[in-house]
Amino acid sequence: MIALDRINHVEDDVLTKTLLACCDVPSWADAVREGRPYADVESLLAVANAAARRFTPAEVDRALAAHPRIGERAKGAGTEAAWSREEQSTVSRDEQTQQDLLEGNRAYEKRFGRVFLICATGLSGEQILASLRERLGNDDATEAAVVAEELRKIALLRLRKVVES
Repeated sequence: MIALDRINHVEDDVLTKTLLACCDVPSWADAVREGRPYADVESLLAVANAAARRFTPAEVDRALAAHPRIGERAKGAGTEAAWSREEQSTVSRDEQTQQDLLEGNRAYEKRFGRVFLICATGLSGEQILASLRERLGNDDATEAAVVAEELRKIALLRLRKVVES
């Protein structure tokens, strides 16, 4: 992890790798890296937020490839997998919730052609299921905007973890 004081001075390739673990969108990582130096965390997050609001559909699709299905434990020992496991730690592991999430994920993927993405930090399994079911009723454009917003929230949450660790 790279604290704020190091973000301003760390080598470009090291920072880029860390930023891509937050959100696998190279243009976002480039914008955050090129915004250096940052006077404080708020200015860093402001640049990251502005860059995340410009995600293209192709960039969202790329980033989604790095996210496991909600309710599934991310595999691997990397930073992204560890963050995902932590973010989903409040999702209930009871059998019924797991089954409902599995069925909801299948319905969502059939409907939209991608994994269901939600910033799960602090949400219960029931809250996630309610959101999943509600979002199944979205039209394609509305859902694309919701997914981009959820990805933005996850990217900023992870970036905050980087600087506050």
